Amino acid sequence: MLEKAVAAMGDTGAVKKKRSGQGDSGEAPVKIRRKKLRRGPSPIGAIERCLEQAVFGDPEDVLGALRSGSASHSAEQDDIAVSDEGDHASEESDNEGAPHRTRRRTVGGRQPAWQDEDEADAAPVDLRHRFRRELVRGAGEHTLPRAQLQARLCSSFTKAMGGTPAWAEQGPAGETDEDGLDMGTGQLLRAPYTLAPGPLHIKSCPPANQARPSAVRLNSVHFHPSAAVLLAAGLDRSLGLFQVDGGAGGLIQSLHLEAFPVFRARFTPDGRQVVATGERSRNIYVYDMMGGGLSPWQPRGLSERWLRAFEVSPDGKLLLLPGASGYLHLLSMRTKELIGSIKVNGRVVGAVFSPDSSRLTCSDEEGSVYVWDVGSRRCLHRFADEGCLRATCLAASADGRHLACGSSSGVVNLYSQEDFLRHSQPRPLKALMNLTTSASTLAFNPTGEILAMASNAMDEAVRLVHVPTLTVFPNFPLFRRKNIHLAQCMDFSPGSGFFAVANNKGNALLYRLKHYSSF
Repeated sequence: MLEKAVAAMGDTGAVKKKRSGQGDSGEAPVKIRRKKLRRGPSPIGAIERCLEQAVFGDPEDVLGALRSGSASHSAEQDDIAVSDEGDHASEESDNEGAPHRTRRRTVGGRQPAWQDEDEADAAPVDLRHRFRRELVRGAGEHTLPRAQLQARLCSSFTKAMGGTPAWAEQGPAGETDEDGLDMGTGQLLRAPYTLAPGPLHIKSCPPANQARPSAVRLNSVHFHPSAAVLLAAGLDRSLGLFQVDGGAGGLIQSLHLEAFPVFRARFTPDGRQVVATGERSRNIYVYDMMGGGLSPWQPRGLSERWLRAFEVSPDGKLLLLPGASGYLHLLSMRTKELIGSIKVNGRVVGAVFSPDSSRLTCSDEEGSVYVWDVGSRRCLHRFADEGCLRATCLAASADGRHLACGSSSGVVNLYSQEDFLRHSQPRPLKALMNLTTSASTLAFNPTGEILAMASNAMDEAVRLVHVPTLTVFPNFPLFRRKNIHLAQCMDFSPGSGFFAVANNKGNALLYRLKHYSSF
């Protein structure tokens, strides 16, 4: 092949000389077509294919082995292997002339995949290396046998992990490698159901009320229980319903309330009505989502001067109105009449219903927490919030497993229901001290995995807590994005996919939690 290439190069040179001669004589040059040389297969590519077949085997052989089910044949030869040193090695034979067979050491009925030459070396390991200094137990210990080093490394790993991880535990003797592989890949292929600690996958979206921003403070934001709609209300004397889609959204409807600065507005649990109270008013506005009617009403039988905060029971039958001097009034949502009242020692700062609406948990300003039976209006339990000088807010998870109590010092105590219902002086699961000013708002997401806590006395004073591990997500508020000005109210969407914050600039800030796929 090389000789042909040289000959071809010689012919090309002759053609060039002939062309130059024709040019000198003045004749027109004649274009000569050169035949393309047919190159054979590249020697480098042939070498690579040979190496691939030597290392990985012939693909046709692998496919044939898979089709014929050679896995069972290889399993029968796990215990006995024929030693073969290659073409240049001599085979040892026994008296009958058969090749000598050696037994490999097996672990749990399976042979090792390879034998490491370094591990086979019995020389002790030098502990004076900078990577092994933490394994030294005594001043005079400089070397350690490999078996003891392995045991010491396993002990350090177990101590650091808080026990042996599930993936490191040895399975049953009959478990095969294929079963373990399926289990491992199954965990990777399935999306994680529970929220993991660490950085939160969150995206900042345009404000939900971008289509109709407010020039004054927003006091309330609330998501519709079934539709992708957000309710925003504040001192601009209006109720705004906005579409939530993660983008610019849009204004669905705006209701103006004459001389009625809204203090709080909420959807009812069935999503058919909107209940709103004012800053300084005894009226309560109810908007019918189906009929489109807006009507004010005054609860009969109440002598309260102002009606501001309220809570609707999860079954939608009761309306709770905290009053002055520690009173809590229960009204019927159907008849709008007073059913009964209960009283605590100090001013009420927060109250929540249980998921089945049978119990009521409230807190007074002195830090005492009460648990009431709604039907009989009898106090079932009472305890004091640990370390609380003045209570400011209260929140409970949707499943009723956790209770959060905020104080004027910024400390938020998180309790377990099983603990505080059993003891008169329960210890909190953790005292969250991430707020430096008074805690004003607390909210759990519907799954109970996230606790949002905020203070309206400082900008950017909003923190999200991972409840299972009692740790704060480090990447919220978003770095170098100062837009949470004096948070007033917070809420999570029914599927925890969105998180909304109302601030004093009139914006309903919206964030997308990417871990949750639904609204």
